[in-house]
Amino acid sequence: MAVAVVYVFTILLSIILTWFTLCVRKRQVGEPPLENGWIPFLGVALEFRQNPLEFLRSKQRKYGDSFTCKIAGNFFTFIMDPFSYSAVFRQGKNLDFQTFAIETSRKVFGHADFNDPIYNRNYKEIHALFRQTLQGPALHNLTSSMMENLQTVMLRNKTSEWTTEGLQSFSFRIMFEAGFRTLFGREEKPSEMENIEPKKFQMTTAMDNFNVFDRAFPEIAAGFPIYLLKKAYTAREALTERLQHKYLKKNHGLSALIERRMNLFDQMPYLDELGKARTHTAMLWASQANTLPATFWSLYYMLRSPEALKVAQTEVERVIQESNQKLDKMKKTVVLSKEQLDSMSALGSIIDEALRLSSASIMIRVATENFVLNMDSGKNVSIRKGDRIAMFPQMIHMDPEIYENPTEFKFNRFLDENGQKKTFFYKNQRKLKNFLLPFGSGVSECPGRFFAVNEIKQFLALVVFYYDMELKDPATPVDIDCSRAGLGILPPKHDVLFRYKLKDCISE
Repeated sequence: MAVAVVYVFTILLSIILTWFTLCVRKRQVGEPPLENGWIPFLGVALEFRQNPLEFLRSKQRKYGDSFTCKIAGNFFTFIMDPFSYSAVFRQGKNLDFQTFAIETSRKVFGHADFNDPIYNRNYKEIHALFRQTLQGPALHNLTSSMMENLQTVMLRNKTSEWTTEGLQSFSFRIMFEAGFRTLFGREEKPSEMENIEPKKFQMTTAMDNFNVFDRAFPEIAAGFPIYLLKKAYTAREALTERLQHKYLKKNHGLSALIERRMNLFDQMPYLDELGKARTHTAMLWASQANTLPATFWSLYYMLRSPEALKVAQTEVERVIQESNQKLDKMKKTVVLSKEQLDSMSALGSIIDEALRLSSASIMIRVATENFVLNMDSGKNVSIRKGDRIAMFPQMIHMDPEIYENPTEFKFNRFLDENGQKKTFFYKNQRKLKNFLLPFGSGVSECPGRFFAVNEIKQFLALVVFYYDMELKDPATPVDIDCSRAGLGILPPKHDVLFRYKLKDCISE
């Protein structure tokens, strides 16, 4: 028995020594400090995932403004100096975002590789549709459509009785359906004489499927096969099934973005119908996954701050009154243009502050060649081909030198002395170009960011106008769930109860 134990121990020791000899990376001249971790393949992944912000802070104290960590089989060089972000963004020749983004998206949604020449359209052409249909003049039509859809969902039940509901549930069900209808249109209601199609799209089912799939998103994006996550796979496929073109073409009010994507995909003979639908599933997730928790946090922080709520109510009432919309016994829906929404600087500051407190995205680029990155400090950092360059904006958002008392919600933090949007913050007495990055930056900056902020601002304006609201327990803070760090806006660990009712001048 003792001989067997010694034999097994010897084999294990040999394996460990072999791994350290052949698999552990060695730091080369000019490269930043390196941490391989002690777990094969995973490296420091578990430590990083537990609390990314504190992990990176500790490594910055130990190594300075650049260091490399092995995480789940890849090497990430973290750039901690916000003044050096621009140096990374300028490295378009040596750093690639497109390949990484498509690989991750294909892993999660199972769609085609649009870099493959067989599809005769490249990623840049498809991606260009976002800017063409979600920004500039196109945003006016989306704003109008979202305004109508929000009120359609919000005012289905006109009662003056107090209703108690989870705040996350409330904001999710309204924003999900309104956002879906704005982008993907709405189905025509069947007449009483028509048979309802057995597979008729049900919004509640779609929301349930979205939730199931979204909860598994971190594991899938990290590389865990979705086929082993049966519920998530089934939910994703159900969403994909109902986003096929044969169903979408029957919808009314399709957005220009979806119409043009459909036309483009229909011109690709090698892309089958499910392949087309998978791209729309990706679009659905992209439009909802971060907007929904951002809406929750914006409303939550506003309700916890009586001053913020009062300022928001005053601003919304002013804008509506200036547009000559009567407040008493309204029978028509509220109309707020993009310009009117833009003028609501207090609501904008509330949203920005909520985004600052809840955003934990990672901006990633992949090195296509060996190259030297010139940091703002003048230091040169050697980067290996295939490594990831990573920037974690939450380090900026929670920096006490940039934001005083950074863990506190201050509704007017992003307002200047004139009550207008504040556009400058400082670190080391230097003005920061990048001080709020919930939507990424450079080539990875979310093209739908203006639409997303507009959606949230519309939602807040309407709930402030239509409802009396109060949190059931405003003194108890809600913890943030950090398990999705790196993917965008962090959700709450649990829902929080609040009560609401239509204002007397609104209810019937």
